[in-house]
Amino acid sequence: MDAELERRIREQLDRDEIWRVMQRYGRGLDRLDTELARSCDWDDAIEDHGRYVGRPDDFIEWANGTSLAFESTQHGILNHHCDLQGDDAYCETYYIFTSKAAVAPHLMSTGRYVDHFQKRNGEWRIANRVCSIEAQYELHDYVLTRMMPPAYTEDEPCQASRDRNDVSYHRPPVPRQPKAS
Repeated sequence: MDAELERRIREQLDRDEIWRVMQRYGRGLDRLDTELARSCDWDDAIEDHGRYVGRPDDFIEWANGTSLAFESTQHGILNHHCDLQGDDAYCETYYIFTSKAAVAPHLMSTGRYVDHFQKRNGEWRIANRVCSIEAQYELHDYVLTRMMPPAYTEDEPCQASRDRNDVSYHRPPVPRQPKAS
Protein backbone atom coordinates (compact mmCIF):
# COMPACT_ATOMS: atom_id res chain seq x y z
CA MET A 1 0.00 0.00 0.00
CA ASP A 2 1.15 3.52 -0.78
CA ALA A 3 2.70 5.16 2.34
CA GLU A 4 0.59 8.34 2.01
CA LEU A 5 -2.62 6.34 1.69
CA GLU A 6 -1.65 4.21 4.69
CA ARG A 7 -0.96 7.38 6.73
CA ARG A 8 -4.33 8.85 5.76
CA ILE A 9 -6.19 5.65 6.64
CA ARG A 10 -4.44 5.46 10.03
CA GLU A 11 -5.33 9.11 10.71
CA GLN A 12 -8.98 8.47 9.82
CA LEU A 13 -9.09 5.38 12.04
CA ASP A 14 -7.60 7.37 14.94
CA ARG A 15 -10.18 10.14 14.48
CA ASP A 16 -12.97 7.57 14.36
CA GLU A 17 -11.76 5.86 17.54
CA ILE A 18 -11.62 9.22 19.38
CA TRP A 19 -15.14 10.11 18.16
CA ARG A 20 -16.39 6.73 19.43
CA VAL A 21 -14.96 7.52 22.87
CA MET A 22 -16.94 10.78 22.86
CA GLN A 23 -20.13 8.90 21.96
CA ARG A 24 -19.55 6.21 24.62
CA TYR A 25 -19.01 8.91 27.20
CA GLY A 26 -22.40 10.58 26.63
CA ARG A 27 -24.23 7.28 26.43
CA GLY A 28 -22.55 5.91 29.56
CA LEU A 29 -23.51 8.96 31.61
CA ASP A 30 -27.08 9.12 30.29
CA ARG A 31 -27.74 5.43 30.85
CA LEU A 32 -25.97 5.47 34.24
CA ASP A 33 -23.72 2.77 32.77
CA THR A 34 -20.67 3.23 34.97
CA GLU A 35 -18.58 0.65 33.13
CA LEU A 36 -19.22 2.27 29.75
CA ALA A 37 -18.55 5.80 31.01
CA ARG A 38 -15.43 4.66 32.85
CA SER A 39 -14.00 3.08 29.67
CA CYS A 40 -13.44 6.58 28.26
CA ASP A 41 -10.74 7.85 30.67
CA TRP A 42 -7.26 6.68 31.58
CA ASP A 43 -6.88 5.94 35.31
CA ASP A 44 -4.60 8.94 35.83
CA ALA A 45 -6.88 11.42 34.03
CA ILE A 46 -8.26 14.57 35.65
CA GLU A 47 -11.89 15.50 34.95
CA ASP A 48 -12.54 19.25 35.43
CA HIS A 49 -16.30 19.90 35.29
CA GLY A 50 -17.01 23.21 36.98
CA ARG A 51 -18.02 22.16 40.50
CA TYR A 52 -16.16 18.86 40.23
CA VAL A 53 -12.43 18.39 39.69
CA GLY A 54 -10.87 14.97 40.26
CA ARG A 55 -10.30 11.41 39.07
CA PRO A 56 -12.63 9.56 36.65
CA ASP A 57 -14.03 7.04 39.17
CA ASP A 58 -15.03 9.80 41.58
CA PHE A 59 -16.37 11.94 38.73
CA ILE A 60 -18.66 9.19 37.48
CA GLU A 61 -19.96 8.57 41.01
CA TRP A 62 -20.57 12.32 41.39
CA ALA A 63 -22.20 12.60 37.93
CA ASN A 64 -24.46 9.60 38.55
CA GLY A 65 -25.53 11.06 41.91
CA THR A 66 -26.29 14.39 40.27
CA SER A 67 -28.14 12.72 37.38
CA LEU A 68 -30.34 10.70 39.74
CA ALA A 69 -31.99 13.98 40.78
CA PHE A 70 -33.53 13.97 37.29
CA GLU A 71 -35.88 11.58 35.50
CA SER A 72 -33.72 11.63 32.37
CA THR A 73 -30.61 13.24 30.95
CA GLN A 74 -29.25 13.62 27.43
CA HIS A 75 -25.78 14.57 26.28
CA GLY A 76 -25.85 15.84 22.69
CA ILE A 77 -22.34 15.62 21.24
CA LEU A 78 -21.98 18.22 18.47
CA ASN A 79 -19.16 19.95 16.55
CA HIS A 80 -15.87 18.15 17.02
CA HIS A 81 -12.36 19.32 16.17
CA CYS A 82 -9.43 16.93 16.59
CA ASP A 83 -5.78 17.96 16.30
CA LEU A 84 -3.83 14.69 15.99
CA GLN A 85 -0.18 14.79 17.01
CA GLY A 86 1.09 11.22 16.98
CA ASP A 87 -0.21 9.38 20.06
CA ASP A 88 -1.67 12.61 21.46
CA ALA A 89 -4.79 14.38 20.28
CA TYR A 90 -6.19 17.74 21.34
CA CYS A 91 -9.93 17.93 20.85
CA GLU A 92 -12.70 20.45 21.28
CA THR A 93 -16.24 19.07 21.23
CA TYR A 94 -19.39 21.14 21.71
CA TYR A 95 -22.23 19.67 23.77
CA ILE A 96 -25.81 20.32 24.82
CA PHE A 97 -26.88 18.66 28.05
CA THR A 98 -30.55 18.50 29.02
CA SER A 99 -32.18 16.98 32.05
CA LYS A 100 -35.84 16.53 32.88
CA ALA A 101 -36.89 16.75 36.50
CA ALA A 102 -40.09 15.25 37.91
CA VAL A 103 -41.14 18.82 38.71
CA ALA A 104 -39.79 21.94 36.99
CA PRO A 105 -37.34 23.52 36.75
CA HIS A 106 -35.51 21.32 34.29
CA LEU A 107 -31.94 22.05 33.24
CA MET A 108 -30.10 22.72 30.01
CA SER A 109 -26.38 23.36 29.80
CA THR A 110 -24.21 24.12 26.80
CA GLY A 111 -20.47 24.23 26.43
CA ARG A 112 -17.38 22.43 25.21
CA TYR A 113 -15.26 19.49 26.23
CA VAL A 114 -11.62 20.47 25.75
CA ASP A 115 -9.75 17.19 25.86
CA HIS A 116 -6.26 15.77 25.73
CA PHE A 117 -6.54 12.22 24.41
CA GLN A 118 -3.68 9.75 24.49
CA LYS A 119 -3.22 6.52 22.60
CA ARG A 120 -1.68 3.92 24.90
CA ASN A 121 -1.16 0.31 23.86
CA GLY A 122 -3.19 1.01 20.71
CA GLU A 123 -6.22 2.45 22.54
CA TRP A 124 -7.45 6.06 22.65
CA ARG A 125 -8.84 7.45 25.90
CA ILE A 126 -9.16 10.81 27.61
CA ALA A 127 -5.95 11.77 29.44
CA ASN A 128 -7.39 15.06 30.78
CA ARG A 129 -10.61 17.00 30.28
CA VAL A 130 -11.71 20.56 30.91
CA CYS A 131 -15.46 20.95 30.54
CA SER A 132 -16.08 24.58 29.66
CA ILE A 133 -19.67 25.22 30.81
CA GLU A 134 -20.68 28.27 28.81
CA ALA A 135 -24.38 28.60 29.60
CA GLN A 136 -26.91 27.04 31.94
CA TYR A 137 -30.66 27.51 31.77
CA GLU A 138 -33.56 26.59 34.00
CA LEU A 139 -36.51 25.43 31.94
CA HIS A 140 -40.01 25.65 33.36
CA ASP A 141 -42.94 23.48 32.32
CA TYR A 142 -44.62 26.09 30.15
CA VAL A 143 -41.54 26.19 27.93
CA LEU A 144 -41.57 22.44 27.43
CA THR A 145 -45.29 21.76 27.10
CA ARG A 146 -46.50 24.56 24.83
CA MET A 147 -44.69 23.12 21.85
CA MET A 148 -46.65 19.91 21.30
CA PRO A 149 -48.67 17.26 23.11
CA PRO A 150 -46.84 14.50 24.97
CA ALA A 151 -45.28 11.81 22.80
CA TYR A 152 -46.21 8.93 25.12
CA THR A 153 -49.21 7.79 27.14
CA GLU A 154 -49.78 5.38 30.02
CA ASP A 155 -50.94 2.80 27.47
CA GLU A 156 -47.85 3.34 25.29
CA PRO A 157 -45.04 4.48 27.57
CA CYS A 158 -41.62 5.65 26.51
CA GLN A 159 -39.08 2.83 26.15
CA ALA A 160 -36.30 4.88 27.76
CA SER A 161 -34.80 3.79 31.04
CA ARG A 162 -31.61 4.66 32.83
CA ASP A 163 -30.16 1.17 32.85
CA ARG A 164 -29.64 -1.77 30.51
CA ASN A 165 -33.42 -2.10 30.03
CA ASP A 166 -33.26 0.98 27.79
CA VAL A 167 -34.31 0.35 24.19
CA SER A 168 -30.78 1.15 22.98
CA TYR A 169 -29.49 -2.07 24.58
CA HIS A 170 -32.10 -4.28 22.83
CA ARG A 171 -30.78 -6.32 19.92
CA PRO A 172 -32.58 -5.56 17.68
CA PRO A 173 -34.49 -2.55 19.07
CA VAL A 174 -38.21 -3.23 19.02
CA PRO A 175 -40.33 -0.23 17.99
CA ARG A 176 -43.85 0.30 19.22
CA GLN A 177 -46.49 -0.91 16.77
CA PRO A 178 -48.13 1.65 14.48
CA LYS A 179 -51.68 2.63 15.38
CA ALA A 180 -54.40 1.57 12.99
CA SER A 181 -55.71 4.48 10.96
